[in-house]
Amino acid sequence: MSPALSILVIDDNHIRASIIEQGLHDAGHFRVILVHEMDGLVRRIAEIDPDVIVIDLENPNRDKLEHMFQVTRAVQRPIAMFVDQSDAGSIEAAVEAGVSAYVVDGLKKERVKPILDMAISRFRAFSRLTNELAEARSELAERKTVERAKGILMKTRGISEDEAYRLLRKTAMNQSRKIIEVAQSLVIASGLLEE
Repeated sequence: MSPALSILVIDDNHIRASIIEQGLHDAGHFRVILVHEMDGLVRRIAEIDPDVIVIDLENPNRDKLEHMFQVTRAVQRPIAMFVDQSDAGSIEAAVEAGVSAYVVDGLKKERVKPILDMAISRFRAFSRLTNELAEARSELAERKTVERAKGILMKTRGISEDEAYRLLRKTAMNQSRKIIEVAQSLVIASGLLEE
């Protein structure tokens, strides 16, 4: 983890926030911003634009936890959350909300750096998986569109699947477009003609 990271600490308790800040300073992180006010938090986070967020909640109730989870869903950053008490439902909700590290009863300044490092690593791993999933879904959708376009050509022109694909590829090359673009145009045009 680079010492140049900007780290936002969200805690309405000044003493607990200073413990986290001291732990971060001891670990060589000096770009630490403290926020003690919970109102307008998403806007404040957008203004500050931190690299990492640390949230500390002392004895959080359901409403406070849900508010924090709404905040974490809105920002795409590594987030470490410290709470004094928790239950299985809260932990599951934290994971669903994108919290990278959820630590129960573990606020000690010596533990802040390793927990932050883990939150960043988990966030990066999750981001890679999310991107890979999005790419796979996109490829699958493209394949389905190409298959539909081939089916349209096979039906309307009475040609084989290989010939339909060759026709799509040739058209794409002649028009300096991608096969998926030609396939999408054909599927759209076919839909318009059927109406």
